[in-house]
Amino acid sequence: MPPNLNLLRMFLAVADAASFRAAADALGVTRSAVSQGIRRLEDALGVALVQRTTRSVRLTEAGQRLRDQVAEPLRTVDAALEEALDDGPPRGLLRVNVSSIAERFLAGPLVAEFAEAYPGITLDVTVSDDPIDLVAGGFDAGVRLGEVIEQDMVAVPLTGPQRQVAVAAPAYLDRHGVPRHPRDLVHHRCIGWRPAPATAPYRWEFSEDGRDFEVDVDPQVTTNDLRLMLRTALAGGGITFGMEENYRPWLRSGELVAVLQEYLPPFPGFFLYFPGRHNQPAKLRALVQHVRSFREADDAGQAR
Repeated sequence: MPPNLNLLRMFLAVADAASFRAAADALGVTRSAVSQGIRRLEDALGVALVQRTTRSVRLTEAGQRLRDQVAEPLRTVDAALEEALDDGPPRGLLRVNVSSIAERFLAGPLVAEFAEAYPGITLDVTVSDDPIDLVAGGFDAGVRLGEVIEQDMVAVPLTGPQRQVAVAAPAYLDRHGVPRHPRDLVHHRCIGWRPAPATAPYRWEFSEDGRDFEVDVDPQVTTNDLRLMLRTALAGGGITFGMEENYRPWLRSGELVAVLQEYLPPFPGFFLYFPGRHNQPAKLRALVQHVRSFREADDAGQAR
């Protein structure tokens, strides 16, 4: 007899979390129930699906194949069942993976208004800049810059065009001068960003006469925390670089000054994106509509 769908759902939860305990917490059951369920699934299939250690769980080759083959079809089945049983307001767990620089989504109002409008939906937001496979990661949707979203995804605009800025406190510029060209940055104290300790700092990207180029600024201060970059720049610690939205309040107040703007043209902004499916869960449709309405209201407010 083939395994039931609940065992496959349990297996996917373990595969996504790489942990029996985390899978149990996500499913609202005991760790023992998850362990026994995986054992029953392995017995039914006649093959080991996971390798258990005292600290972690890893998929076997057969387990990885099963995950790759059933993840998307099972989520499609769950979406269809949810749609068929949809006799009330949207509900359920909605998992979204968001870039750390997507200020419009992470600023607070968008999420707060969504939670108010849809009390039956539990919104689980993971902030990450790592490359992500939404389906393999168990996410319903993601938020990224348009240039990095796969072409087979459905993408809904969250913002208009964006631009990056190089910013510094007036006190720093008074002491060290204002760079006139991106190549001058090598003579300045720079505050850089890197996603992880073993990763090289992000190269600052500029454009001149229609040609894009990068500057390896060799930052004196490097971090993966955008707040530290901002605070160090505000304290006069150097020039930092990032999305204009992240620095806009301090640019408006004059606490930060943008430099080299003529070398930083706009580019396509952020999108909410998700796999195209015939049956989209009501909870995801609710988020899509909310993002569209939020952007319309935000654009109207900026136009006034």
